[in-house]
Amino acid sequence: MSLSEKKVKWVIDSKSSYFDLNIKELVSYHHLLLRLVKKEFLINYQQTLLGPLWVLFQPIVTTVTYVFVFNNVIGVSIGGNLPPVLFYFTGIVLWNFFNDSFSAASKIFRDNMHIFSKVYFPRLIVPFALIITQFLRFLIQLGLLIIILAYFMIFEGFKVTFTWYLVALPLVLFIVGMLSLSTGLLFSIVTAKYRDLTNFVDILIRVLLFITPVIYPLAAVKPQIRWVVQLNPLTPLFELFRLGLLGQGTISIPLLSYGIIFTLASLFAAILLFNKQGGKLIDVI
Repeated sequence: MSLSEKKVKWVIDSKSSYFDLNIKELVSYHHLLLRLVKKEFLINYQQTLLGPLWVLFQPIVTTVTYVFVFNNVIGVSIGGNLPPVLFYFTGIVLWNFFNDSFSAASKIFRDNMHIFSKVYFPRLIVPFALIITQFLRFLIQLGLLIIILAYFMIFEGFKVTFTWYLVALPLVLFIVGMLSLSTGLLFSIVTAKYRDLTNFVDILIRVLLFITPVIYPLAAVKPQIRWVVQLNPLTPLFELFRLGLLGQGTISIPLLSYGIIFTLASLFAAILLFNKQGGKLIDVI
């Protein structure tokens, strides 16, 4: 068969487009995706003392610190009869998933430019691999959370009435993952052009922690300033996550719809800009 008779699957050129998203091409690189996930997951724990146990060490230490500082010293109200350990650990686990995914996605060009400039593959493979890697770490921490929850239910008499909100947890995780991916992609484009804005991203993520219901429930926020917390699209997701697992949380359909719509809109915008600017940023960096 001559070259002209062969069927061309796709063409690689220098042109870029906002709508240059080839799903078939992404699927064809699934082996690369799996290899990147394996590399990202293992490389962080090579030549370490505790290995993958570091995934559990961080949320445990953070929970102990939060319980001591916010519950015992400052006296932040968590409402209801939830054990402080369960309340804080639940928020920390979900926050780690968002924070680590966002941080990894926001540094895609800086950390992978040596690969992007040498070989072609769909650039979106890298952020997808990062999100999947962080999700695997989240699952490990979630397993520990379930063990702690079981302990309090069996030995401490803590009662949880599981409702249909538990079924919504996969939706929560998907939306949190997509929100971290979309915002991370947007900031990766900006910080690739203006490197000093990386410092702004670090400050922003610290501020975001305090307007997200991680160390307090939404119900404990004063009505006069509650709108500030509700503007955060993560707020209904964290409340629904606690409501599904622990039976305590404040959720409303309008607030949840806002979080979902915001995530989908930002994801759409992020993919468009990533497709358009991805190739150009290689020359900038």
